[in-house]
Amino acid sequence: MAKIISIINQKGGVGKTTTSVSIASALSKKKYKVLLVDLDAQRNATTSLGVVEPEINIYSVLKGQINLDFINVSENLFLLPASLDLAAFELEMATEPGKEYLLKEALERVSDHLDFIIIDCSPNLGLLTVNALTASDYYICPVLPHHLSISGFSSMIEVVDKVQRRLNPNLDLAGIVMTQFNKHKVLHRDTAEVIKAHFGNKLFLSTIPENIALAEAPSSGTSIFDYAPQSSGAIEYMKLTEEILDLNL
Repeated sequence: MAKIISIINQKGGVGKTTTSVSIASALSKKKYKVLLVDLDAQRNATTSLGVVEPEINIYSVLKGQINLDFINVSENLFLLPASLDLAAFELEMATEPGKEYLLKEALERVSDHLDFIIIDCSPNLGLLTVNALTASDYYICPVLPHHLSISGFSSMIEVVDKVQRRLNPNLDLAGIVMTQFNKHKVLHRDTAEVIKAHFGNKLFLSTIPENIALAEAPSSGTSIFDYAPQSSGAIEYMKLTEEILDLNL
């Protein structure tokens, strides 16, 4: 049965989609069967893997309009694309009984055939993110190395705590990863120390650097490992993935 990991942060621009795509791709390079679920109406994970206007999308699955299916984008890597219609999902499902469990129920049908399911969440703490956390075994938080990036952590943790208490008692934090990190900047090192003081070993040792190749890869429609496998971004995301595997989730 697949381990399901949500990549969440209510702030935009923290590298959430890059982290989702890169971890999913790295796991597939290590021969694990991986499904990446794009749960963000902006569809950045979908387009980053070169998928445009797919007939299959997560919105139609959650609405019960089609059976769950996905696209094989590369060896061992599968994608369940997003749709712009996700923007209206919360309003449309406001009165739906059990609306928090829709994604969990959908993924249960394919979990036995996969090793990992990575969910790229939307940059808010609404119904889609609650669905992701309800379906997940673990969550990972990418954060930028400055204090404003971590100032909203308390509200995110409140939502996670409520999901744990009311919907998914098995949900656990796999770790926090620093993105756009420059070890030579005092502010970046200080922010890492603040996070480590609060979360201890939940802060991953791997840090994702400021790397132009990571910014360029989405326009190529491939992961960083195919676009620039020797770049610092690819090397650090592979190290991060190995740390995740070492957790024996």
